[in-house]
Amino acid sequence: MIKTPLAPAIPPALLRTVDGPGPRYTSYPTADRFVETFGPDDYLRAVCARRDGPARAAPISVYVHVPFCASLCYYCACNKVVTRHHEQATPYLDALEREIALQAAALGARPAVSQLHLGGGTPTFLSDDELERLMRMLGDAFEIGAGAEVSIEVDPRTVDGERLARLRALGFNRLSFGVQDFDPEVQRAVHRIQPEEQVRALLETARALGFESTNVDLIYGLPKQTPASFARTLEQVRALRPDRIALYAYAHLPQRFKPQRRIESADLPSGEGRLAMLAAAIAGFADEGYEYVGMDHFALPDDALAIAKREGRLHRNFQGYSTQPDCDLVALGVSAIGKVGATYSQNAKTLPEYYAALQAGRLPVVRGLALSADDELRRAAIMAIMCQGRLDFARLSAAHGVDPRAVFTDELAALAPLEANGLVVRNADAVQVTPLGWYFVRSIAMVFDRYVRSDANRDRYSRIV
Repeated sequence: MIKTPLAPAIPPALLRTVDGPGPRYTSYPTADRFVETFGPDDYLRAVCARRDGPARAAPISVYVHVPFCASLCYYCACNKVVTRHHEQATPYLDALEREIALQAAALGARPAVSQLHLGGGTPTFLSDDELERLMRMLGDAFEIGAGAEVSIEVDPRTVDGERLARLRALGFNRLSFGVQDFDPEVQRAVHRIQPEEQVRALLETARALGFESTNVDLIYGLPKQTPASFARTLEQVRALRPDRIALYAYAHLPQRFKPQRRIESADLPSGEGRLAMLAAAIAGFADEGYEYVGMDHFALPDDALAIAKREGRLHRNFQGYSTQPDCDLVALGVSAIGKVGATYSQNAKTLPEYYAALQAGRLPVVRGLALSADDELRRAAIMAIMCQGRLDFARLSAAHGVDPRAVFTDELAALAPLEANGLVVRNADAVQVTPLGWYFVRSIAMVFDRYVRSDANRDRYSRIV
């Protein structure tokens, strides 16, 4: 049996010191730095460079965004379309079919896919037959190998055991269940009612069907939550024992996300309450044998994500931490964000704009970014910290042809307070994140973010704690 390292004790004073808004670094530069001057032609140039260069044989990752939800969750900040009109799925799948064809033509010979993820919205808003149609379209355009990670986000209210069996038959081998909280009062406050018994039955069925990994999403900081109520949810989740747990901090930004205006600020837990919830979760998951992967993620020791963390093979993309090597990401669907070479691109955020582009025969890319040499250097530094917990100067120098110690003079000096708090260790060869520092890796990575260091308006980001 794999021995799980003990979680370090986290002083509450440190939680308060390090807390603050900051990016989640699913990319660097972050998506708020994308520009509208980057369009379909820029994206196609990047794809052509891949197709005609040495990267053409490398596997890709594919993300498909399904925006529809049958009901509104008040905390949600995702790009979504709330509707009970399931017939809206047909024109969306028609549009996806056109987009997949355009992407396949640009990419050339049927590229291999090592990772496929359906997110949303609610992908299981689609019927079984509609999901089968989507998977068939993807399979015709891309080579989805037997060893590929094929995952889907699941709203437990939209599936039963029979539907899970159909998903397994379609090739999905990983599931992520949105739970957030099991307390009935909290569920009413966020307009998402789903009993623990329902989720337990689905997890048991998923295991019986041979899904390789199951994940449960939780959120702390929701309205009506208390440390006591959340402790009960944590106990229930530990009893369910999913392979992975994602624990997110609720970011209350009603000025940006209209659904959150239905949440009363007075119902939100205090800062001290949030800290108590986080500390209890970290300690409780460690006691149950979960390893802390990084950011918000915990995994059982024999899960692929925990193994990748221990072996230094962890990577990060727009879906979060990944076991797959860094690769190009082809994004499909409204608002989806992709990465090809040294570029990022994002599709139109509204259905009318998305449909119009495809009906005109062009890819629906409306903004993005071509990375500068400085962006690429800092991306490598930030991802090394976020994924390996170590910024190795020699390795960075060999890859980018510069001396990081000279380029990052100010940044390395700015690490001094974090080192004093026991979060990093600096020496002549590297910056090493400590076991305690892993819990605050965003704060460490932010030191190397040229944009956020000069940004006076950080409140648009979620809080670290």
